[in-house]
Amino acid sequence: MSQPPKLSGVMPALVTPFGADGAIDFKAFERLMTHMRAAGVTGWVPNGSTGEYFSQSTEERRDVLRFVRDFARPGETLIAGTNAPATREVIEQTAMARAIGYDTVLLAPPFYTRPAPEELIRHYETVLDAVDVNLVLYSYPAKDGADIGFEVLDHFADNPRVIGIKESSGVLQRAVDIASRYEGRIQLVSGSDDIALDFMFWGAESWICGPANCMARACCDLDRAWKAGEIERARAMMTTLYRAMNSLETGKFVQKIKYGCELQGIPVGEGRAPLGPLSETEKAEFRAALEPILNW
Repeated sequence: MSQPPKLSGVMPALVTPFGADGAIDFKAFERLMTHMRAAGVTGWVPNGSTGEYFSQSTEERRDVLRFVRDFARPGETLIAGTNAPATREVIEQTAMARAIGYDTVLLAPPFYTRPAPEELIRHYETVLDAVDVNLVLYSYPAKDGADIGFEVLDHFADNPRVIGIKESSGVLQRAVDIASRYEGRIQLVSGSDDIALDFMFWGAESWICGPANCMARACCDLDRAWKAGEIERARAMMTTLYRAMNSLETGKFVQKIKYGCELQGIPVGEGRAPLGPLSETEKAEFRAALEPILNW
């Protein structure tokens, strides 16, 4: 396997478009990814929670991974979500992604089981032993019920194949702690969208970003402004982005992202059950928050 990638820029955690028949809509997928590429994203992260991997069959996951791989250009980063509730199934999904051509996977703790730190270490070690991939850890304790604590991070800090952590706890102090403890060893990846600029300040050079599906240009402009040293401009952009980002963090994340895609003229269908449609009130609230970004 080639040298582990240095993660940089905005990499959308891709939604999975569904047609009226409930099947994956690859034409809408292509339209959406073409739009995001024009905005300046640097890579693609299919089959994460924003992509509703939990509702997909193995065959659908395989089709999505192949489609995204075929769409990607040289130099665009590819990171596959290969999460599942059991270690055995994570290995199967990860091996499938590796065979399709993904060198790097994004893995949260297995959901529902709430593994203890020593169990989580063993889980990730077992996956790495079974499949030759790089690993980006995914910390989202509110969703997974388990924390990737410092005992786990200390264990993997000098493993060259554990390249980063997408930090989505929403706790800025934790991001600061990761940045200061593991500088040069584990890359801090922004995953708490409503404090993305704070992550950049603390050294996150990359952003695995669900909102990029429906506000790609704004997210990419924020990243570019920060990297160009235009601090006040970046702060003004984050102020504009904050309301919509914060709305997403309050719930119904996938449904709002998909509705945002519809508002920008690229409909991607509804979420799959158990995710239900937004109410008219919820639509109006998110549309108002998104308005200044649609007119970016």
